[in-house]
Amino acid sequence: MVYSASSFTSDLYYNDQFYYAKRQAMWALIGFSAMNIVMFFKYQKLRIFAKYLFLGSIILLVLVPIPGIGIEVHGARRWLEIGPLRFQPSEFAKLTMVIFLSYFLEKKGDRIREFKKGVVPTLMIIGFIFGMVLLQRDFGTAAIIMFTGFALLFIAGVKFIHLLPIILSGGLLSAVAILTEEYRLRRVISSFNPWSDPLGSGYQALQSLYALGSGGLFGLGLGNSRQKRLFLPFAHTDFIFSIIAEELGFIVSSIVVLAFVVIGIRGIKIARNAPDKFGRFLAIGLTFGIVAQAFVNILVVTATIPVTGMTLPFISSGGSSLLITMLSVGILLNISRYTNEESD
Repeated sequence: MVYSASSFTSDLYYNDQFYYAKRQAMWALIGFSAMNIVMFFKYQKLRIFAKYLFLGSIILLVLVPIPGIGIEVHGARRWLEIGPLRFQPSEFAKLTMVIFLSYFLEKKGDRIREFKKGVVPTLMIIGFIFGMVLLQRDFGTAAIIMFTGFALLFIAGVKFIHLLPIILSGGLLSAVAILTEEYRLRRVISSFNPWSDPLGSGYQALQSLYALGSGGLFGLGLGNSRQKRLFLPFAHTDFIFSIIAEELGFIVSSIVVLAFVVIGIRGIKIARNAPDKFGRFLAIGLTFGIVAQAFVNILVVTATIPVTGMTLPFISSGGSSLLITMLSVGILLNISRYTNEESD
């Protein structure tokens, strides 16, 4: 799908229709290798590295805004570059925050239910990472980080009454973040009525809807998308689900959605059967992060919520996103494998 969605623009801009497909294949190979290594690396040992991984992700996030170090693409500075490889530290932060919070919550034990000693320190951790990612103008990833953190707190047994003021405060801060940035406000307005500004803030949503509607039940055929021909921006990344719907139709699109539902169900089962709290928190956090990102992406391309720069896990073009997702799956598989060994 990366090749199909990007072949036209790859040929136009790079004179190589396989440009993005080759890069994605390279990252897929790295990700698959990393997944298999992690799958046989007992997840309990992650406790030892939790602090250092988390600290490393903070350092990388701090480096991003520094001119000459962070890479700016499409008006947003979110990337670092090492040789031919470009990656997003916010993707790494999503993974390391789950690992660190799982370690932190297990260590806190029943004290996590105490507001001052448990809830407040955890919220400070989540809030710090949320703020660092938000400074990169990556509201989508910041929201996933916040929701994942809240999900872990809820699973850890924090009283909802303790979370309610924070949720309301978060909603207020989100409203402020939207109202203080004109481009965010335009996106919110356009999400309700993209036809109000069809050549401006509503353009992406409209082109995505055209792709979804054109596919019908069985699609136009693999490679036959019209919207990928410079009509739909980011067709191979943020809006690849639109191309799937256009080329392969409603049935295949539904299978993709169902696949993420299955991942969610299996991840919850792994968490429920995990032999310790660390594994349980880890499995829930990683599963929630993958599934939530998938459904946020799908809601965006169906013009249900405002447009955010959010890739579709496993499928969209994007090296760091694919690598982190594969690592997350490797950890999940390891928890499942270790649990099975324990039960035997």
